[in-house]
Amino acid sequence: MAETEPMTINERRKYIHKIWGRYRDSSKQEKSQLLDEAEKVTGMHRKSIVRLLNGRLSRKPRHRERGKSYGPIVADAVKIIAKSLDYPCAERLKPNLVWMAEQLHRHRMLCLDEILKEKLTAISVSTIKRLVRYPEHRLERIAFRKYPSKPNNQLKSQIPIRKIPWDTSTPGHFEVDTVHHCGSSSQGIYIYTLQLLDVASGWSEIVPVYGNSFAAMKDGFNFILARLPFPVLEFHPDNGPEFINKLLLKYWSQLVPDADVSRSKPFRKNDNRFVEDSNNSLIRAYIGSSRFDSAAQLGTLRELEGLLWLYHNCFLPCMRLKQKSLSAKGYLRKTYDSALTPLDRLLVSNILDKSRLFELAEYRKTINPLFLRQKIDQTIDKLLSLPCLGSHEIIDFYTTKLDLKEPSVTLSFEPMDVLR
Repeated sequence: MAETEPMTINERRKYIHKIWGRYRDSSKQEKSQLLDEAEKVTGMHRKSIVRLLNGRLSRKPRHRERGKSYGPIVADAVKIIAKSLDYPCAERLKPNLVWMAEQLHRHRMLCLDEILKEKLTAISVSTIKRLVRYPEHRLERIAFRKYPSKPNNQLKSQIPIRKIPWDTSTPGHFEVDTVHHCGSSSQGIYIYTLQLLDVASGWSEIVPVYGNSFAAMKDGFNFILARLPFPVLEFHPDNGPEFINKLLLKYWSQLVPDADVSRSKPFRKNDNRFVEDSNNSLIRAYIGSSRFDSAAQLGTLRELEGLLWLYHNCFLPCMRLKQKSLSAKGYLRKTYDSALTPLDRLLVSNILDKSRLFELAEYRKTINPLFLRQKIDQTIDKLLSLPCLGSHEIIDFYTTKLDLKEPSVTLSFEPMDVLR
């Protein structure tokens, strides 16, 4: 009930019953003050309140009840009309009773005469609510029908649901996700960015792939794991079909036998919060939301994301949450550690074999970060100037496969002239 609605009869009687004892034991001046207050609260006339306080508080029952205005013929007609409209509320049903009765009469589903028509015109919303009790017909509504649930995906049930803790200190626990470069339309095949983000260090592995088939995902993971300078301990994707399928899970078990596989809760992006944030800050922020689906765009995007991989992991410092605590006033207080690049975090971590990390640290000394930033800017302009596929053009999958013999993959880092 809304607070602004006037009090009902029963509510007014309850209030008068509450002040009855005080009124009886009060002086004349106090009784006058109580009556003034009761007038303001209930909105009743002063004499009516006095009669109730001096007389009988309980309501008298009717000696003669009013008879029913509408018989079973009207009740049956209203129920048939309500059923034909899938049991709408009484407020929606009331103005549509007559024409729907004529419609049903035309199809011989209801016998309509002038008397019934007059009663359907005069019937009130409250009477309709009494005739058609909606809680009783709730399960009969098509809109509320419980359809049989789809069988559970047996493959998903084998993968545990968990969330990688924010305070994980051991590198190797990767959140996995894809970024769709489809623009405003998801039709056809377009380019995806496959990203693996290490929760402990913030190290990001990104690579563009053409489509999200198993062949494309396998190609992308081959490229990423060949370039990754430390071992994988866990894959943590969302529930997308590009990850949760028998072929890719079997491939993961063969490629990294000791790695665990877990997944996030369905429709819970916060379970992959770190990679979701990196999707925006590392990919969308630089590339935007345009559509990329041609071979020229794929090659340029691979060049660009190779530069972004180097820029993010070797040069961009990030802050990591160190501690959560409650203040004296009950507010959540967050403490962050010193800003370090992902590479520097890995160098001071507990990884046993850091030889490839030391190679990358030495390679970083040969790179001019200003030239690297300029090269990224130029490559973005080049990417955005390339056209998408025409309506009749197609791409051969074998031309989109990644070359695993690139120096950046094998980590035999040779100084690039453009970055020196």
